[in-house]
Amino acid sequence: MKYLCLVYLEERKLHAVQDSECMACGAGLRESGMLLAAEALQPVDTATTVRIRNGKLAVTDGPFAETKEQLAGFYLVDARDLNDAIQVAAKIPPAREGSIEVRPVRELNTDLYG
Repeated sequence: MKYLCLVYLEERKLHAVQDSECMACGAGLRESGMLLAAEALQPVDTATTVRIRNGKLAVTDGPFAETKEQLAGFYLVDARDLNDAIQVAAKIPPAREGSIEVRPVRELNTDLYG
């Protein structure tokens, strides 16, 4: 089953973990066959939020919500179950400085498209 491991960090801690350490973690997961994708994100001040309200496009700078920890990156993994995904998340280096949200990927209902 696919799980998305969302990496959250305070902006001031974005560089508290070396990129090389995150790359090594990804390489290990890739070698094990678990890693499907992983990316680091630019700082939150580069974000743009898009909304459609009453049929009209609204674009604003920044994230939707003001929070202390901000989305810094993700790892998409293929794990046996939630416990396996949690074990993977515990090995992601930024977990020491921030948090990793583990969320199962929902398969879209293809019956609608016949």
